[in-house]
Amino acid sequence: MIRKHSATLHGHRTSFSLEDEFWAELKTIAGARSMPLAALISEIDDHRPPDSNLSSALRLHVLSWLKAAASHQA
Repeated sequence: MIRKHSATLHGHRTSFSLEDEFWAELKTIAGARSMPLAALISEIDDHRPPDSNLSSALRLHVLSWLKAAASHQA
């Protein structure tokens, strides 16, 4: 199920829509990196291409993280 989420990025509130599974993985990534979830979202936002949206950037970050983890296990 897709849900709307909100975060404060650089002092401004923003919202984005993500499937529950991606939201759970973002929390896992933030925990693995010992950082607040909002800081992770802000970092991803800072590094996304200007013509992409935040929801897509978050999904692609999760995909990249999971692929990297899989390649380390192989």
